[in-house]
Amino acid sequence: MSIAVCLASKHVAYWGMRSRLFVMLLLLFSANASRAQATAPDCGLKSLQICALHVAQDEVGIVTGPFHLSAPNYLWLLPFGAATGIALDTDNEAIRAVGFDTSRQNEFRRVSDYGGVYGPSAAVAVGYIAGSVTHDDRLRETAVLAGEAMADSIILNTGLGYAIDRQTPMQGNGKGDFWPHGTRTWPDGQSMPSDHSILVWSFAHVVASQYNGIATKLIVYSLATTVSASRVMAREHFPSDVFVGGALGYFIGGYVVQRRSTESSWNHFSVSALRTRNGNGVQLSYDFSR
Repeated sequence: MSIAVCLASKHVAYWGMRSRLFVMLLLLFSANASRAQATAPDCGLKSLQICALHVAQDEVGIVTGPFHLSAPNYLWLLPFGAATGIALDTDNEAIRAVGFDTSRQNEFRRVSDYGGVYGPSAAVAVGYIAGSVTHDDRLRETAVLAGEAMADSIILNTGLGYAIDRQTPMQGNGKGDFWPHGTRTWPDGQSMPSDHSILVWSFAHVVASQYNGIATKLIVYSLATTVSASRVMAREHFPSDVFVGGALGYFIGGYVVQRRSTESSWNHFSVSALRTRNGNGVQLSYDFSR
């Protein structure tokens, strides 16, 4: 289903020459955008350099993004900061409640490895191959975007891990100290952010955005939540580590989809010229079926 808005020249006659210039520029922009989208090289096995370029470009955008936020957008940082502070304050209490159980820790570690690393990585590979073989462009694009988001996530997480230098619950005094010995023994740990959390949440957001159904969201976000909780139960991370990792992963997944996906809502618009009984005009359409 699509909705079209038509502007005929008789109804906008008061625009005069400006209306004609506006219509011409609008149609020219639409044509150039469509041509650019059709001819733009895609990331794939035969064009890995394009994949690397996309990852590098997105990484720059992700890292510099906070410096380009407008004043209202900074309000979104307040709940994130407050939640991180609360998590940090309760980290040690939460880890004490988890306790020590080597067998249980190994099981949860296995769950988090398969659900947070092996599973999403395999899904990207299988999705890309299946999408290419069956000519399913959405599936193939989802696999590519998920892979790019995960690559962006692990690059950012590696840098943050060394910069924050926090010990895991199994290191040092078990309290998650930051820079416990200054620069003398750096690096002492990379507990924050959680690598598994940032990977699985970036993967989940891409898939949920590309396949915008309740069942899909329930599956992928349940997977991400399970992985995050498992990292705490395995005593690999504190709750604040998986929270920060999950939040960053979710942001990265959304950023990649917004910038790279052809399923973006902006690509549902089309512009075309038409002739009506009231004169020549321009038609703006939005396709709800995509």
